[in-house]
Amino acid sequence: MDRAEHAGKLFIISGPSGAGKGTICKRLVEDTKVEVSVSMTTRNPRPGEEEGVSYYFTTKEAFCKEIEAGGFLEHAEVYGNYYGTPKAKVIEKLQQGIDVVLEIDIQGALNVKTAYPDGIFIFILPPSMAELRKRITGRGSETEDAINLRLSQTLKEVSYIDKYDYCVVNGELEEAVSRVKAIVVAEHSRVSQNVYKLIEKYKEEV
Repeated sequence: MDRAEHAGKLFIISGPSGAGKGTICKRLVEDTKVEVSVSMTTRNPRPGEEEGVSYYFTTKEAFCKEIEAGGFLEHAEVYGNYYGTPKAKVIEKLQQGIDVVLEIDIQGALNVKTAYPDGIFIFILPPSMAELRKRITGRGSETEDAINLRLSQTLKEVSYIDKYDYCVVNGELEEAVSRVKAIVVAEHSRVSQNVYKLIEKYKEEV
């Protein structure tokens, strides 16, 4: 089966701040044919940002119309600006046989699960709370109170892990990346409609 016949899959990656989900997603896109989902936003472009690459930039009026039309897999308002994952853009890539990865917070992932239950949901975990504290502290951008708040939030976030299909502990980056890549490969080996189509072709060839 060529790429167009083999439907792409949507991989949703979540995890607490400091777990390394952003780095893992970046490596997945760099090392494989998986493409990153491009979000739509109502904020103004920053220097160097490109339309359709960094974001799809739009007006609040147009964004709200998309919400009403059910045009997003998920959306949220952050500091007065709207952000969302355009459903049509993702579906278009999947129909072309392209795998898409979406890095998103837990609440957004749960919304995607409702809008697109066929997604594959992966939760990235830190090896320990001590290591998570070390990573967040290493950024040097947060106060002790803010760090404690993040750690407390992490315990709330991991309570949603039963909503996910896979979990990967990111203790050693290369191993974690390898495991996520393995999930992508395994998901394409599932018995699915694509396989049944191939079997029908077998029958035609006999």
